[in-house]
Amino acid sequence: MKNTTETIIFILKGLTDNTELQIILFFLFLTIYLFTLIGNVGLIVLVIGDSQLHTPMYCFLSVLSSVDACYSSDITPNMLVGFMSGSKIISFHGCATQMFFAVTFGTTECFLLAAMAYDRYVAIHSPLMYTVSMSPRVYVSLIIASYAGGILHAVIHTVATFSLSFCHSNEITHIFCDIPPLLAISCSDTYVNELLLFFFVSFIELVTILVILVSYAFIFLTILKMNSAEGRRKVFSTCGAHLTAVSIFYGTILFMYVRPSSSYSLEHDMIVSSFYTIGIPMLNPIIYSLRNKDVKEAMRRVLRKKIILNIKLKN
Repeated sequence: MKNTTETIIFILKGLTDNTELQIILFFLFLTIYLFTLIGNVGLIVLVIGDSQLHTPMYCFLSVLSSVDACYSSDITPNMLVGFMSGSKIISFHGCATQMFFAVTFGTTECFLLAAMAYDRYVAIHSPLMYTVSMSPRVYVSLIIASYAGGILHAVIHTVATFSLSFCHSNEITHIFCDIPPLLAISCSDTYVNELLLFFFVSFIELVTILVILVSYAFIFLTILKMNSAEGRRKVFSTCGAHLTAVSIFYGTILFMYVRPSSSYSLEHDMIVSSFYTIGIPMLNPIIYSLRNKDVKEAMRRVLRKKIILNIKLKN
């Protein structure tokens, strides 16, 4: 196999080569993907359509839903095609593109979760100054900065990874073009790439987790000072969903990337990565819908309006 970008192709080995199991996995992941799109797009439409959700918190949530939908769409359709056609080939440029968007959306989600924690801190700690502190100029800037950070991070790793030579093998032991399995099949010295991966992922995780922890430390201090039980319940309602999403997402990311390369097990990591790239985007809208009182009330309002409209049309 010549070491040129025009002739290099990769083979994504995927979860299994068993034909019968591939059919089962196809319908399983298709169902998950459809729920992911319906849940996230539905949440975006709900936030846009309900005027009471036109706040910075739900603007962040709608952007997070768009990131989750795009994240899943970057990986799942290609995997579904592989299950049905049996062809798991992906071109050099297709692999680079898939990795670029996967890193972009994954990193952007980290920054968005941190921005959402800061937003909750401002809303609970300084409610009278909330509209000033989180003006459209502020929260739109945070959203743009989150995307910019994700794109910059993706550019660094995509350029560094696809500058390597791939002459040992073209079989990627993964469901998509992720960084560790690509480094594993390179015949170049990957020491610098591993340092870049560890440094940037550790730095992003450390900074964003620190922002989340500090924000919630102040939130809990504010809760302790509250005399109203109803006020405390409302705070837990709005923060509980975010904390749940943060715990699941960061736990899997830390497990996947922030550890020595000698401890990587590609087969095991492939299963874990399936969860955070396909499972979490489906879980987020469920978590925010079930554990957020405002979202549930907005859904009830939309359903009531639809029922009333249907009755009027029938009459």
